[in-house]
Amino acid sequence: MAPEEYLRDRLDDQINWYSQKSQWNQAWFKRLRVVEILFATSIPFLVSYITPETTTLKLVVGAMGIVVALVSGLVTLYKFQENWIEYRTTAETLKHEKYLYLTLSPPYDGDEPFRLLVARVESTVSKENTNWAQLTREIGKEKGHG
Repeated sequence: MAPEEYLRDRLDDQINWYSQKSQWNQAWFKRLRVVEILFATSIPFLVSYITPETTTLKLVVGAMGIVVALVSGLVTLYKFQENWIEYRTTAETLKHEKYLYLTLSPPYDGDEPFRLLVARVESTVSKENTNWAQLTREIGKEKGHG
């Protein structure tokens, strides 16, 4: 594989994938946390309006409490924040390697810089894949599937 082809088809593709996954996880983490914060802060306010006659409000407040617990559990279970940070870190690491290579900066200023780039990029991607597999196993155990 030629260096230009590797940069385009493998490295840039991986940078884009990790960037998109990072953005997706960040968006879901923030959305869910906003819902959790809004509901959790609204409950004490609404409770002050509960009377023996406000059955509907009691149900609404109870449902909001359930949503808070559910959102908190989902954020913990699916590790949106951790994935966001891990994927962003991987994307930035790959970008860093790319620019060091393109400018022939250390460690790419010696013999066979392309081979070194491939080794370092594939090591980074492999490490991330291993981390993902471990996370998937943990989620399976938490769900009771393992």
